[in-house]
Amino acid sequence: MTFKSTLLSVLERILAGLLSPILTYLALKKMGILGMNQRNAEFIAQYNPRKFYPLVDDKLLTKNLAIKASIAVPELYAVIEIEHQVVHLEKMIAPYSSFVIKPAQGSGGDGIVVIVGRRGPNYKRSDGILMHADELKHHVSNILSGMYSLGGHPDKAMVEYRVEFDPLFREISYQGVPDIRVIVFKGYPVMSMVRLPTRLSSGKANLHQGAVGVGVNITNGETHFGVWQNHVVEHHTDTGNPISGLQIPDWERLLTISASCYELTGLGYIGVDLVLDRDKGPLMLELNARPGLAIQIANRTGLAPRLALIKKRCAEQKESIQSRVAFVQKTFVHQPLW
Repeated sequence: MTFKSTLLSVLERILAGLLSPILTYLALKKMGILGMNQRNAEFIAQYNPRKFYPLVDDKLLTKNLAIKASIAVPELYAVIEIEHQVVHLEKMIAPYSSFVIKPAQGSGGDGIVVIVGRRGPNYKRSDGILMHADELKHHVSNILSGMYSLGGHPDKAMVEYRVEFDPLFREISYQGVPDIRVIVFKGYPVMSMVRLPTRLSSGKANLHQGAVGVGVNITNGETHFGVWQNHVVEHHTDTGNPISGLQIPDWERLLTISASCYELTGLGYIGVDLVLDRDKGPLMLELNARPGLAIQIANRTGLAPRLALIKKRCAEQKESIQSRVAFVQKTFVHQPLW
């Protein structure tokens, strides 16, 4: 048995819960895998001041910050803040044949409605279901009540441009819009993956709901391995098409946008979610102050060594956004562990 196959076997047993906690810890540490406790204590708690959380937990605040910093984002059509405004929803969306309605403080894709067209008095969702205007209004009222917000607090509803995803992903995506997650530490993009919607995820690019996560070589934007429901995969679960070997266009620009989000928020350890629009190119969707760890499985490599290197580098010097991106592309040549 080769070293790589041994590591794969260990990882599969870890995921299956067959190893003792001590053996699991030692195996993960040797592989450079960042665990949740270490992430929370050494990176989120230390580098993400709580006072800055509202800047990323509220998508409207994030969008306004990005616009001021000249970072490309999906156009904002309207904001509904109080119940009295709901009656004017039809007038607000009248100029647009397609759009997205989302809660400003939602998480995990909950509460998002994607409208792709109209059919008479009804609005057609991305999954083909028709919604009457009264149903849309009811949904917006639910958003305002806090049904989808973090902590159940009263929320705001955003109506924005519907992304037309790049045709590159057409054969490896189901209904929804794929997005690109980049982990950024102290302004350095350290690891990335593409999240591909599936039938199980109901067209949402969310791993916890069943999307496929595909690792991306941070140096050049080429896709390689994938993870789905904690299983290593090489093909999209619905289309059956291979997920590796795709070259993501405008990769350096995507990394530059990601790196600039450090200055945007002051948070040191974040997940930056971007999309590739067919006509507008890279757009920043949102930020996450508590990014998940499955990205390591998708890339078959651990975050810990990269984070340690960046921590040391930041202690020695300060760099511009362009220099940080150049360093990452030169340094983090992908070397999968299994």
